[in-house]
Amino acid sequence: MKNIIILLLAILVVSSCSTNSDKTTEATLNNEDIVNLTEAQYKNANIETGKLETRQISTILKLNGKIDVPPQNMVSVSTPFGGFLKASKLLPGMPVKKGEILATMEDQQYIQLQQDYLTARSKLIFFENEYNRQKELNQSKASSDKVFQQTEMEYTSQKIAVSALGEKLRLININPLSLNESNLSRSINVYSSIDGFVSKVNVNIGKYVNPSDVLFELINPEDIHLNLKVFEKDLDKISIGQKVIAFNNNQPDKKHKCEVILISQDLSADRSVDVHCHFVDYDKTLLPGMYMNAEIEINLTNASTIISDAIINFEGKDFVFIVKDKYTFCLVEVSKGSSENGYTEIIAAGNNSLNNLPVVTKGAYSLLMQLKNKSE
Repeated sequence: MKNIIILLLAILVVSSCSTNSDKTTEATLNNEDIVNLTEAQYKNANIETGKLETRQISTILKLNGKIDVPPQNMVSVSTPFGGFLKASKLLPGMPVKKGEILATMEDQQYIQLQQDYLTARSKLIFFENEYNRQKELNQSKASSDKVFQQTEMEYTSQKIAVSALGEKLRLININPLSLNESNLSRSINVYSSIDGFVSKVNVNIGKYVNPSDVLFELINPEDIHLNLKVFEKDLDKISIGQKVIAFNNNQPDKKHKCEVILISQDLSADRSVDVHCHFVDYDKTLLPGMYMNAEIEINLTNASTIISDAIINFEGKDFVFIVKDKYTFCLVEVSKGSSENGYTEIIAAGNNSLNNLPVVTKGAYSLLMQLKNKSE
């Protein structure tokens, strides 16, 4: 019986030690998140505190896209009639002005067209005189109605022919009204229809160009816009007139203000739509095809926020220090939301609530260094 009692007492002692050991370990773990400062350390840390504030903060939607040009600002230059490229000094990137000569084309059919026009115009004079003569004869009944109608038809047909040939001449930039037998030309000029720059040159001197061939491509960049890709799940957050901030990876600090002007109504294969944004101010450093990042403020919500400097990042996690007493501070992990105007939304702090608790707003990194030095 005595041995049994001794055995039971031994078990109780071991159990008690084990329990005390667990409590000691738990206390040690908790103690790792607490830093105690001396009065001198507290003064050197320049610590300031504050509490969470309810503020209106906007949610930021981050998007990607590229700079695009509307169709009316892109011109593919071709010639209505084929010909050989006689002269051109264009290179990709060169600026051009509206009305500037881009190229000179040469071909015998230009001569033939001018010849046909002048011949038709000469015949028109004959048919006009004959029409007037037959009209007078018909009125005096000296000529039959059939002869007059035949003459009238020939006169009208010739006027149509002259007008059609004149329009063909205008297509190749030849003024038919100033054309005569002494100023026929075997070459024509191709002019720019916009102000802008050359994006592509597809021909070289001496090459024969068909009417369907594109000689040059021109772009007027003054009306460039930002084309963003927005996925289906975010479509309800976008509306006409929303403000957009755009920037590229090369100059992330240089912000460009934009405004949503058009939202496509067709979903692509990847379940996204095109959202077109207009730049408030034109910047010549922005070129068509350049990839951009964009941020859109979606809406304003009331959120619990703290000064952004209060949040410290360590080993990929975000933390704040809460004040336990004047010289004692506890490290608490938090989940943060959107940031705006120097304040950041605190979404969650584990199982704890930071409402009405004093939080270190200045000197948090000094406390973190003190805490980690203590751990080491």
